[in-house]
Amino acid sequence: MSVLENFEKMLAAGKDNLLLRYSLGNEYFKLGDYAGARIHLQAALAFDPRHSAAWKLLGRALTDSGALPEALETYRRGIAAAEEKGDLQAAKEMRVFARRIEKQLATPSAG
Repeated sequence: MSVLENFEKMLAAGKDNLLLRYSLGNEYFKLGDYAGARIHLQAALAFDPRHSAAWKLLGRALTDSGALPEALETYRRGIAAAEEKGDLQAAKEMRVFARRIEKQLATPSAG
């Protein structure tokens, strides 16, 4: 049984919590299933809207799936949450990712 299957089994058994949802989101992200990652990371943030790592990974999942405007908004919200919590390193990292997206969105595509 895979790690993902174990986590899904725990969730099905009613063990729904922040760490489980973040872990599920991370496993789906590793598999390239960004829609699955998004569902679980948003659920993790429902448990704790100031969970910096969940904001950061959600932003990455949205970026990798091509949802750049939504990823940018996610990073902005994540930066605010991280700063509020005092997690300055996470805020700094998300600022870098947000700036990259801003540059991409400002550059007209050559297609």
